Amino acid sequence: MAVRKLNPTTPGQRHKVLSKFEVVTTDTPERSLLAPIKKSGGRNNTGKMTMRNRGGGHKRRYRVVDFKRDKHDVSASVKTVEYDPNRNARIALLEYADGEKRYIIAPTGIQVGQQVVSGETAAPEIGNALYLKTVPLGTIVHNIELSPRQGGKMARSAGTYGQLTAKEGKYAVIKLPSGEVRMVLLTCMATIGTVSNSDHSLERSGKAGKSRWLGRRPRVRGVAMNPVDHPMGGGEGRSSGGHPRSRKGLPSKGYKTRSKTKFSNKFIVEKRKK
Repeated sequence: MAVRKLNPTTPGQRHKVLSKFEVVTTDTPERSLLAPIKKSGGRNNTGKMTMRNRGGGHKRRYRVVDFKRDKHDVSASVKTVEYDPNRNARIALLEYADGEKRYIIAPTGIQVGQQVVSGETAAPEIGNALYLKTVPLGTIVHNIELSPRQGGKMARSAGTYGQLTAKEGKYAVIKLPSGEVRMVLLTCMATIGTVSNSDHSLERSGKAGKSRWLGRRPRVRGVAMNPVDHPMGGGEGRSSGGHPRSRKGLPSKGYKTRSKTKFSNKFIVEKRKK
């Protein structure tokens, strides 16, 4: 995948960098796998704003993605690779031998017409979903389950992957994109390959209007507020604002918020890089 930089014919295009969409094969989604999305604008069930700077944005329809890959030992053909407005990776439409259709997160290098399969007997090839106990050491995987039959939770974002480094007892040791090394049960599933659209990090929106299309509203800096509104607000002239803090007073630079008694701490072999 690649990106393209636009000619600076307008101020909004001067810094814009877009994906080429060269792997996308259709712009019409599978109708049976669409679901509605109701926007909340950051409000909860009583109408109170609980998340600021949200609202507006282009109307979307959700693509129902199969993160579980629980249709085992049934071959599927890749029909299309599509753009998904709800995630930064591409998705692929599979049609199984019995006629059922499902979306999966498209791995890098997947091709239309390619055959993929999931289950214990599947080969460790791109797009196939296997139990970690049958994945060879050193293999690059994504869409990794945290608990058996739960569905993939880790390494689902564009360009991410984990690497299976060891198998110890009933656990597999996986190095994650953040640098964290973590133990996962061997009975969990993962998909072979890296997630597509690895150049997503090179894209630039070019203008504030792009954020509004995505449903993000403007955000006021804390130092520009009054003391009653933010811990860093107020002061004569342009003051720096003091210690960096959130609106609720929590330190915002390097302050650890993870619980020291969290249940899953025992599965983390090495913490993520700072």
